[in-house]
Amino acid sequence: MRAVLQRVTKAKVDIDGKTVGKIDKGIVVLAAVNDTDNIDTFKYMFDKIVNLRIFEDDEDKLNLSIKDLDLGVLIVPNFTVYADARKGRRPSFVGGAKPDDAEKIFNDFISYFKENYEKVETGIFRADMQVELVNDGPITILLDSDKII
Repeated sequence: MRAVLQRVTKAKVDIDGKTVGKIDKGIVVLAAVNDTDNIDTFKYMFDKIVNLRIFEDDEDKLNLSIKDLDLGVLIVPNFTVYADARKGRRPSFVGGAKPDDAEKIFNDFISYFKENYEKVETGIFRADMQVELVNDGPITILLDSDKII
């Protein structure tokens, strides 16, 4: 699984003019899955996302997480996070799971996340989504479960 995290002051996902997911201060996760992702991947990524210390404490140091501050997370399916543009001019997406498999894996990840954290909003897999966010900082971080040492 690969995810781009952005610390935000607010964010939402609209589909056909209707808001399907919305948070105030928190983290937006643009998430892509591959066919090797499983419950261990979900646990690793969940732990990283909710415990990543990217919010300031009283001394303006990045020491607090969304879990510490009880903030929201907006998880948006985004297969293009697996794009490989090293060769040519058209990105390759072979690193990600095939659409049918990816949808199940993504939905399983969302289920795991919601079972373990209350403030979760999502986009909808395979939908034409408009994502609106205000990046705070800006702080943007790439997580990749394949890079675990």
